[in-house]
Amino acid sequence: MKVVSGLYYTKDHEWVKVEGNEAYVGITDFAQHALGSIVYVELPEVDTEVEGEESFGTIESVKAASDMLMPVSGTILAVNEDLENDPSLVNSDPYENWIMKISIANMADLDELMNAEEYEVFCNEEA
Repeated sequence: MKVVSGLYYTKDHEWVKVEGNEAYVGITDFAQHALGSIVYVELPEVDTEVEGEESFGTIESVKAASDMLMPVSGTILAVNEDLENDPSLVNSDPYENWIMKISIANMADLDELMNAEEYEVFCNEEA
């Protein structure tokens, strides 16, 4: 299982890469392994405001469909449209193939997320 230092992580296996007051969001390596071959990613609408822990889309694999939950409150600035044509990109590299870019509404929300070391411990306890 690959965990990238410098990112924030949720208990729902999303990652957050912060750049100023904006961030990229995707699913973790742990999540894509658990899901298996990803066949569909429902992307959210740009300019939508979403609260933390609210569903922003669905990711489907040959095994299951799962809601993706917003890690922090914010506004969706962009989506990775490459995933519409090739959702399996998430399987090949979940940290390069982000799902959306957001503007973070409250930077303090990041304090509720895990760092890489905490996330590794969390995943080892779940396994």
